[in-house]
Amino acid sequence: MNRIDRLMAIVTTLQSKKYVTAEHIAEKYKISVRTVYRDIKALGELGIPIGFENNKGYCVVQGYFLPPVSFSMDEANALLLMESATHGFSDKSIRKNYSSALNKIKSVLRTKEKENIEILSETIRMQVPERLNNDFEYLSVLQNVITSKTIIEIGYTNNKEEVSKRHLEAIGLVFYAFSWHLIAWCHARQDYRDFKLSRIIYINRTDKPFQKNDHIKLNDYELPVKY
Repeated sequence: MNRIDRLMAIVTTLQSKKYVTAEHIAEKYKISVRTVYRDIKALGELGIPIGFENNKGYCVVQGYFLPPVSFSMDEANALLLMESATHGFSDKSIRKNYSSALNKIKSVLRTKEKENIEILSETIRMQVPERLNNDFEYLSVLQNVITSKTIIEIGYTNNKEEVSKRHLEAIGLVFYAFSWHLIAWCHARQDYRDFKLSRIIYINRTDKPFQKNDHIKLNDYELPVKY
């Protein structure tokens, strides 16, 4: 990778996270930390305002807008291929959002590249098992409450077909045994529970903050099967 390409790649990396350390950039692009310092200085000289905070790293100053990111054909093709997987392994909300994002990506491609994408889209097929019937629309809202750390109310049907109302503090989503599952702290049980998304009847956002402030990490929750 030449220096110009690397500088643009560093800008993309800075755009992708709130803060990025010099060590992370150095490792990602196989350069020295001293070279990172020089590259950051060069970006500043090009008019891109790069901020820095101790113990956090570099960032693009808030309020500064960079031109749209361009995509190579290989990158666009990879995203197109994953659209098939998204339709098989996600729910209605994610499928809708992914298609919208992919259309935005297509809009910045040149005419010939768009034609190639259209040709490729007709040469990909994914046979989805019948058990992967994710006919619900919960993943997007659950992603939002996990990041905002707010309580949700759900209606839930257990494996005995008993219906209950639960107030939950969601800590993560896991796909295993051909189904999406929500791992959350249940106020009624005062413990972590595993909720199969296909058994959720409804989800209401309360916008109330978590009451528990010392949740475990998702990877520390023991699943009934390995994934």
